[in-house]
Amino acid sequence: MRALTWQGKRDVRVETVPDPRIEEPTDIIVRITSTGICGSDLHLYELLGPYLDPGDILGHEPMGIVEEVGAQVTSLAPGDRVVVPFNVSCGHCYMCDRGLQSQCETTQVREHGTGASLFGYTKLYGQVPGGQAELLRVPFGDSLPIKVPHGPADDRFVYLSDVLPTAWQAVEYAAIPPGGTVTVLGLGPIGAMAARIARHRGAKLVVGVDLVPERLARATADGVTCLDLRRHGKDLGDAVRDLTHGRGTDAVIDAVGMEAHGAPVAKAAHGAVGLLPDALGQRLMETAGFDRLTAFRAAIDLVRRGGTISVSGVYGGAADPLPMLTMFDKQIQLRMGQANVKRWVDDILPLLTDEDPLGVDEFATHRLPLEEGPQAYKTFQDKQDGMIKTLLIP
Repeated sequence: MRALTWQGKRDVRVETVPDPRIEEPTDIIVRITSTGICGSDLHLYELLGPYLDPGDILGHEPMGIVEEVGAQVTSLAPGDRVVVPFNVSCGHCYMCDRGLQSQCETTQVREHGTGASLFGYTKLYGQVPGGQAELLRVPFGDSLPIKVPHGPADDRFVYLSDVLPTAWQAVEYAAIPPGGTVTVLGLGPIGAMAARIARHRGAKLVVGVDLVPERLARATADGVTCLDLRRHGKDLGDAVRDLTHGRGTDAVIDAVGMEAHGAPVAKAAHGAVGLLPDALGQRLMETAGFDRLTAFRAAIDLVRRGGTISVSGVYGGAADPLPMLTMFDKQIQLRMGQANVKRWVDDILPLLTDEDPLGVDEFATHRLPLEEGPQAYKTFQDKQDGMIKTLLIP
């Protein structure tokens, strides 16, 4: 089959690799019909080389048609249409029973002290082959895949793999009061969808912050009050307080993570770690790693006293210095973590209708053949061509 593989920093290629096969009687094989490029895939493209091997298959936002099922799979059959969550979760352990599929005890990567395995996402999360490929082996065939109806285009359902549950959890964790206010930092795919969900769930004011013109224009069209970081810069906090009677918003969603602008020292450190031999790079990230905390520090400034910060953007540093005095003084509540995909599916599926209240049918800005994946990664990384969300079609 053809698959998009990691070969080195800023070097991904579509290659011919062996087809996956049934390895356990609970496995299924899915022929992928659409697969997204996620903002966190760019961390693999740019930063997390010490945890990747050449040839690793990337991607964790796939859907497709079941092609083969293991002997013990009873709920699916060849020809069924499924979305594959990015968490590799068993569905029946202590954590899964509590809706914490991202912490699944069956697939936790204990070697690295991390949570549930993820499709296409480094040795830190199990080095499981990903979904930017023609075929994908999916374990836990009776509990992990999300069965969806035939008929509507893939765009209707594919975001159940990551974008929709991640954005939904970000809003849920933000605990925006009825008729309340929220600032969304970063209007990429997750931030843009979180802003839509916050408005759908009744937020009175949704403030969006970014510096990419196409992202700002799109969110403005969605009814978001947008602030251009290029204009407001260090005055961003004052701009948000001016909109909220001097207090700041009830909640802030950090949908940026370690890709934040304005932290040249951390950016240089990230680049240096990515160039080190794997063993040394891993040790440095695990014992002395630190992030570009510009967005998170902005969240601390923008949130009102007693408010909530919800972090959906990915951070990777192990030694990040945080302004604990300010956080304690402002009585900030903080929630974060990988999305627990299956936990939110029942809330989201009823919204995936012809009425399309969340705008999923036209959410993708680019639909490209899998063979154009390497160029798509570069375009997305460079924030060019108005690229906000890309679906690859194997």
